[in-house]
Amino acid sequence: MFGMFDPTIILLIPAILFTLYAQGKVNRAYRKFSQVPNRTHMTGAQAARRVLDANGLQNVRIEMVGGTLSDHYDPRDRVMRLSAQVYNDATIASVSIAAHESGHAIQHGGGYALLTIRNAIVPVVNVASNLSWFLLIIGIVISGTGRIATGNLVFDIGILFFAAVVVFHLVTLPVELNASSRAIQQLQTLGIVGTDEIAGSKKVLSAAAMTYVAALATAVLNLIRLLLIRERD
Repeated sequence: MFGMFDPTIILLIPAILFTLYAQGKVNRAYRKFSQVPNRTHMTGAQAARRVLDANGLQNVRIEMVGGTLSDHYDPRDRVMRLSAQVYNDATIASVSIAAHESGHAIQHGGGYALLTIRNAIVPVVNVASNLSWFLLIIGIVISGTGRIATGNLVFDIGILFFAAVVVFHLVTLPVELNASSRAIQQLQTLGIVGTDEIAGSKKVLSAAAMTYVAALATAVLNLIRLLLIRERD
């Protein structure tokens, strides 16, 4: 069986370049629009509260957490956690990110099917992600000792585990796109940003969405690479 530095690794080069581009794009958009005040002078926390309350989600708490772009909605505790800059700043970037996380809370409150599926498979995917590469490497090592059949079996199990990671990314992408769509709608409907500011919000959220596209592309190409390695054994 080919090692992990098999020539098929060239399949990952486009995904790596795309990931770097996407990460750079989101960082540039965030830096730019985190310097642009919004006309309503609402902070991210205030915007999130406005969106949540307007959608009957008064029971969702908003907390501040450390880190940069560490914002997320926790469906288990029904808590939205916003990074300090997003929580406190009254900028286009802050209200856009806060509205996006509010979009996830709206999804959760409305029983959005894909979010339900993603939340359900998270524990399984966490285990699969941690074990997949371990099993793949162990399969290669076992094959190297001459026990080809056993090594192939372990490698195949590793591929199945990694396939679960790909499924997670496949589900995650539309969930994130839908949350951004909801965010734009809420920002406009509630007047949190003006018509001349909505373009900035869209740039922030579309840049963030690109990182999820890159993650899916990387996972898919990794799976293809693993299948090629297995086929050429």
